[in-house]
Amino acid sequence: MKLKLAIIYGILIWALTYILSTLVNPLFSDNLPNMNISVPIIIIIVTGFFGILYIRNINSNEVVEGFLAGVIFIVVDFILDYAFFIYPHKQNLIFVDYTLHLTSMLILTLLITTFLGYLAQMNIDLK
Repeated sequence: MKLKLAIIYGILIWALTYILSTLVNPLFSDNLPNMNISVPIIIIIVTGFFGILYIRNINSNEVVEGFLAGVIFIVVDFILDYAFFIYPHKQNLIFVDYTLHLTSMLILTLLITTFLGYLAQMNIDLK
């Protein structure tokens, strides 16, 4: 487990999710006022990108490493959410329904990183 790299990627995932959701939300909120679809889409894209960067250098136990990386990403996300938004009582798009955000972050991150680990262990020959 590359703990330092997983923590750095977790911080980058959190920061990019926050920045992109702030930038992209007006596009979705004007067209889909009753749905907040931008944050889960951004979580999927950003976590997939950094999950691929993390898992591509792992050569053994890729599924376990993917799952553990997902757990680290979730822990980092929760710590940063608490430090920057929950503790100072600062409202944000992500925290309109924090339970939904935490549940979607947990499910999406674990599924994406574990699935990337599963794909990384496969030998694929594209001929």
